[in-house]
Amino acid sequence: MWILFFIKPKIVVDGHELPSAVWGRNQIPLTPGQHHLHVYVPYFLPPKIGKADLPILVQPNQPVELQYRAPLWAFSGGSLGPGPQPYKGLGAMIGITAVVVVLMLLVILLPLLAAA
Repeated sequence: MWILFFIKPKIVVDGHELPSAVWGRNQIPLTPGQHHLHVYVPYFLPPKIGKADLPILVQPNQPVELQYRAPLWAFSGGSLGPGPQPYKGLGAMIGITAVVVVLMLLVILLPLLAAA
């Protein structure tokens, strides 16, 4: 999904959206204790893709490193947790690509076969 290059992800911690999330490493200072992390990418249809939620427990003076991966198919959820995380939606993307290729081949080959 190359279009995600132009759209920044949204990170919501305990119901409060962080204003400056970017693709790549984001350092989020949190107090020790239980927190809820929600990540998604704003989009057109659907308005939020790759939604992923994770409860995290932050220990005093212990960083928590997590990885988020947006899906390859807009209607799949995102992956969030300790890295490395997989890309979800790969099967759907392969299936749709295969159907499109087969339909294109049929459109090209059927007139050739009918003319023969």
